[in-house]
Amino acid sequence: MTAEMVTPAWMHTQISAQQFDSWSEERCAGIEIVDGMVAVRPSASKRHNRLARILANALDTAAGPDWNADTDFDVRLQDVPLTNRRPDVIVYRAETIDLTPTRPEHVLLVVEVVSPGSETTDRIVKVDQYAKAGIPFYWRIEQAATGVPIIYTYVLDPATKAYRDGEMFTGVLKAAAPFSVTVDLGVI
Repeated sequence: MTAEMVTPAWMHTQISAQQFDSWSEERCAGIEIVDGMVAVRPSASKRHNRLARILANALDTAAGPDWNADTDFDVRLQDVPLTNRRPDVIVYRAETIDLTPTRPEHVLLVVEVVSPGSETTDRIVKVDQYAKAGIPFYWRIEQAATGVPIIYTYVLDPATKAYRDGEMFTGVLKAAAPFSVTVDLGVI
């Protein structure tokens, strides 16, 4: 049995932004588009989803009226070749809530929760893509064997289009930037 027999043909050809924009939400769920090619995202655990939701709720409250925090929607990093990523948490301008696609200039912060199967992508690939797209802040949450998450924060250096290390937190996040937020992720 070949891959073509198991997966649909559209998953094996380069996708344009116009094609992707015509697809249903159901078809787009669980995938990202990287350099025009479909990349299937591994299924997230309940712990992963809970971390993302609790953090998104805390960020949404802390962000004030100009920013929204949410989970699980695409950010269009580039049109050609098409690259859409679906961060675990996104803080974006409130005024762009009805704009599709969400673009990097709408986004203040993206957060990835590292899970088995996403280690290299979340630690290396996405960091570079988000920085090159100009997203000012990137946070990565590692799910440690102890059950207490470790949160790494990064701040964009606009001159180099690369992130520099910010603060690291174990369990309790007490960030001052991009705005003040405290949330205990160790209680999960």
